[in-house]
Amino acid sequence: MAAALNLETNLSNTSVDDRDILLLVQTVRQGIKYPLFVKIASQSPFNLSEWSVFLHLSERTIQRYKKEKKTFDPIHSEKILEVTLLYKRGTEVFGSAESFNAWLEAKNVALGGITPKSLLDTTFGISLLKDELTRIEHGVLA
Repeated sequence: MAAALNLETNLSNTSVDDRDILLLVQTVRQGIKYPLFVKIASQSPFNLSEWSVFLHLSERTIQRYKKEKKTFDPIHSEKILEVTLLYKRGTEVFGSAESFNAWLEAKNVALGGITPKSLLDTTFGISLLKDELTRIEHGVLA
């Protein structure tokens, strides 16, 4: 089986993306430790309240992870990685974090008038946003 992805060193490395499926699978299975989650969250524009919505965990539960030095379950680890990879992809497509952040917050006609950020709580929503980013990248604005 493939070794887990070393997110401590590879998080900002541009070679880490969803093509490294086996590494991502192993990382998810091992779980993400709370200190790494803090590092990931600090590099994103999302606050703890927003992460709790994305992960379907209460803020209090996430704070308990910190206190008890817990590792996130695979289902939550997977969501953390999905959101992180989508954010990385979005900043690449838009050319800057600021532009992508603005797009995440703006109501989007192609998405039925909702904000893209509101879709980050489900795998289907994240998949839809990946597809939308691909269309934007290729100039296909529906």
